Amino acid sequence: MDEAGIPLSSTVDLVRWIGWAQRKAGEDWIRARELSHEQAFVLGYLSKNPGVIQREIAQMTRTSPASVSSLLQGLERRGLVERRSENGDERRKRVYATPAGTELISGFEAAMSDADEVILSPLDQAERATLHALLLKVTADMPKPTR
Repeated sequence: MDEAGIPLSSTVDLVRWIGWAQRKAGEDWIRARELSHEQAFVLGYLSKNPGVIQREIAQMTRTSPASVSSLLQGLERRGLVERRSENGDERRKRVYATPAGTELISGFEAAMSDADEVILSPLDQAERATLHALLLKVTADMPKPTR
């Protein structure tokens, strides 16, 4: 058991603990920018896929169009996204991250890489390679994540 009394005896428990540490680092980074997880995800998606329609965002986030509309309204109020009409058609708007939105979430990948480095710091390069090879073997026949 660890100090909090949570049993961490199985390999999968330990892998979950690593995932928790990585997720916490991401959440801390996002929270420092006063964003929700969903807002940060959408900003990241828009910075890589400018000009998508709301329906695509709903599909990507696996949520309802109404939820996406509400989320985008909050980001618009902060000047982080903008919706633009396409060829004068007010019913079909494309969504873009503004420069401020793109800047706000820039550095996320580097922050997560830094968190990975901290997590793996007890291992030397050979141990990291072994761990990587073993995890590839464990996950080889598992369904791949969809996002």
